[in-house]
Amino acid sequence: MAKTLEIDGRTVTVPDGTNLVHAAEAAGVEVPHYCYHAGLTVAGNCRMCLVEIEKMPKLQIACNTLANDGMVVRTQVDRVKKAREAVLEFLLINHPIDCPICDQAGECKLQDYYMDYDRRPSRIPLEEKVHKGKALDIGTHVMLDQERCILCTRCVRFLDEVTHTSELGIFNRGDHSEIDLFPDRKLENAYSANVVDICPVGALTAKDFRFKARVWYLEHTSSVCTTCATGCNIDIHHRRGQIYRFRPRYNGEVNQYWLCDEGRFSFERSQSEHRILNPFLRRADQLVPVPWAEVVTEVARSLLDLRTKSAGALAGVISAQATNEEAYLFARLVSEGLGGKVHSFSWSPPDASHDDFLRDRDKNPNSRGLAALGIADGLDALAQGIETGDVKGLFAFRADLGRVLGHERFQALGDKLDYLVVADTDGHPTAGLADAVLPVAAFAETDGTFTNRRGRVQRIREAFPPPGTAMAGWKMLSDLGTRLAHFNAHASADGVFAEIATSHTPFAGLSYTSIGSAGAPLAKA
Repeated sequence: MAKTLEIDGRTVTVPDGTNLVHAAEAAGVEVPHYCYHAGLTVAGNCRMCLVEIEKMPKLQIACNTLANDGMVVRTQVDRVKKAREAVLEFLLINHPIDCPICDQAGECKLQDYYMDYDRRPSRIPLEEKVHKGKALDIGTHVMLDQERCILCTRCVRFLDEVTHTSELGIFNRGDHSEIDLFPDRKLENAYSANVVDICPVGALTAKDFRFKARVWYLEHTSSVCTTCATGCNIDIHHRRGQIYRFRPRYNGEVNQYWLCDEGRFSFERSQSEHRILNPFLRRADQLVPVPWAEVVTEVARSLLDLRTKSAGALAGVISAQATNEEAYLFARLVSEGLGGKVHSFSWSPPDASHDDFLRDRDKNPNSRGLAALGIADGLDALAQGIETGDVKGLFAFRADLGRVLGHERFQALGDKLDYLVVADTDGHPTAGLADAVLPVAAFAETDGTFTNRRGRVQRIREAFPPPGTAMAGWKMLSDLGTRLAHFNAHASADGVFAEIATSHTPFAGLSYTSIGSAGAPLAKA
């Protein structure tokens, strides 16, 4: 049942059970807070969210007060502002003057609220401040600065309530209270870096990001994590074509507020020294760089020659690392354009990490998408076709077959092929055997969609152009389809998806607009 109330003169209606922090947000009013986090239980210890409620003699904390019909709430009256000033002075009494060297600068709630509500010098001399631990190594990914901590307990509650590992607690009393590890413990659970995201100040910082970039220089692009089939929503923080960090983006249907460490630090894979930056053709048993126009002409001629010589001599293989758009165009190109059979695979290591929270055993972002597009898993059939000599030419897209089949076995299979085309982001032994290598954009460098394990279709967006002359997969496949089979060219990934929605029932009715930032389920999920 909805509740209607007034906040700072604005009437707002919110669902039953909404606290005043979120009710004010719905009315366009910010209620400052430190300890409150929507994904954790209410602690109510920072007192920063105090508001005035008509007919109540004392100020109330907005985080633990539910909206009710007829409430009149004021967040900007003098006594509320004075209470916030007092809270800030209390929190800053022993706080160090670290702002110029603190990684939280630019996204620190102490800085923001000080400018909004306090703006006065400390009454405590610097030399009289209580000193605590600085730059403490508390785990694989996290550093702790106890002097900067305001004891909001968000990190403690996260480790108690979400990961259930309870590595951190509050020790000592009074102004000597501090966050610390329990004896003989380290912060090494699979979701440890989430404490950095939820820390409102600079007490918990990520080792990987420390002193790498000031946040106000970074651009943010919404995307999806590709390390497993869960498809956690993320923001890519980047600058000048370099990714500096992934941070979780809220999606109540997928990952809520959280992100595993494996996914969080996976961006390093797309920035490896093994990136393929230019197309290559084999000349005198060596791969040499050539312009795109030349490689497309050569690939088109060679594939068409094989198609002419023998029906079914060509095959294509694509992995579940490809987007829906890439998989659709690839399947059309191979089956309709070249008369070959399309195979797919969704490979994960035998010891793939997983749990009952976010980490899935399937380490591919689009296994469900390939199935919805009708591209069946057929790696064994492909290998058999090569071994018997039925398959003479192979087009491998985002498919490191050497890793999946074993390098020795694929080396033997590769020797039986007359022509091998590899399109991928990184160089690997499979690409080393190819007659043509086509550089493809990584997921942060292209537009498209993935379908997660629960059948939710989600957008990825181009954060920045691919390096070198690498090309977006959908664009490369569209160009080849136009050249090889006179398919209609596509001007955007959006246009490719629109074609998918009209040709494949599971995607019926979907569009980039309807998918939005939170994703949308398949028609037959």
